[in-house]
Amino acid sequence: MLAGLFQKLHDLPLSELIRGNELAFPWLESVHVLAITLVLGSIAVVDLRLLGLASVNRPVTELLRNILPVTWIAFAVALVTGSGLFLSNAVDYSKNFPFRMKMLLLLLAGLNMLVFHFITYRSIAQWNESARTPPAARWAGGLSVLIWLAIVAFGRWIGFTIGF
Repeated sequence: MLAGLFQKLHDLPLSELIRGNELAFPWLESVHVLAITLVLGSIAVVDLRLLGLASVNRPVTELLRNILPVTWIAFAVALVTGSGLFLSNAVDYSKNFPFRMKMLLLLLAGLNMLVFHFITYRSIAQWNESARTPPAARWAGGLSVLIWLAIVAFGRWIGFTIGF
């Protein structure tokens, strides 16, 4: 069932345009990499604060308020460009182990974020300005750093394992 869907995506006119135009794929890939860099960098600022390794003199809420808009805009750009890259060769990407791992890790990063925001963040008034955050916040930050580094690693690996 999914194989048929991936084939239909692969056969879309947009997919053929991305595959057939010598500039489309490299431009999409370049913008995707830049967007992921912004996502990773902005998330790292927050995660390092949660870990107590940076920006410890700033309240967590202030840091989140300043950083998250950049993160979400960069993530949206990465999502759009990544979707274009996927469309260019949907059948092969869907079978590619590094691509599948990257998608799984993106889900885990989202789950980690949801747990932090809906559970750990509830008590932020108690630790917002403290240099040392509670264990749950440190775990969320540490796990986030590891997951995002793995996302980048698997993303790079895709380029060396996908065939055109």
